[in-house]
Amino acid sequence: MKKLSLKKRWDQNKSVVNGWCSIPSTVTTEIMSLNNFDSLTIDLQHGLVDYQQALNMIQAMGSGEITPLARVPWNEPGIIMKLLDAGFLGIICPMINNEIDCKKFVQTTKYVPQGFRSSGPTRAALVHGANYHNEANDHIITLAMIETEEGLDNVEKISSVDGLSGIYVGPSDLSVSLGLKPGLDRTEEIMIKAIEKIRMTCKKNNKKIGIHCLSTNYLNDKFKEGFDLATIGSDVRFFTEIVEKKLSEIHYE
Repeated sequence: MKKLSLKKRWDQNKSVVNGWCSIPSTVTTEIMSLNNFDSLTIDLQHGLVDYQQALNMIQAMGSGEITPLARVPWNEPGIIMKLLDAGFLGIICPMINNEIDCKKFVQTTKYVPQGFRSSGPTRAALVHGANYHNEANDHIITLAMIETEEGLDNVEKISSVDGLSGIYVGPSDLSVSLGLKPGLDRTEEIMIKAIEKIRMTCKKNNKKIGIHCLSTNYLNDKFKEGFDLATIGSDVRFFTEIVEKKLSEIHYE
């Protein structure tokens, strides 16, 4: 299997900029893929995307260097396996709260003997090569989302699971779980300490650490702190932001 941008940069100990697609459109996905993202995530959890749309969207990414990722709605084997068979090279799984959750997630993404993924990579074998089955276990990226107080308490055991690529911090849900309002780019002391705890634990256990960001300033700070992957906004936020900005620049009565 060919290594794409995300794996290449991680192999060089470089950080990765991840894009986020929530709009169920091949056009907006293609536009995102024409920019300098290292990876693009199709969001089937809070995005407006179902499986068929996700398949169309990964096809719209083309055959360039951007690594296609998907965030699944839940830690459910069926949809995880189906997205991998469609050709996605990584899965972000929400609400991983403990070691058992994490082991189930990782084993879903791997063929026997490391896991229990069913064999049938219909599109994956077409685009990633005839030897896909024998190579997939070493190439699929698995990012477990820690976004609850329970997950935070269990971060040591979660990040120690064999085969897990890393942890993706979900700042908004984690904030809610810790008694705050939802939102990204957290600066509260309790959130700073929580995120740093996750980062330090990942580094200790040789796992990658990622986070969802809203502003480029916050994202740049996370890279300086040693984060391996950071997402900047989403297609919905980009579209909304530019429409609001353009309209605010129009002066008429």
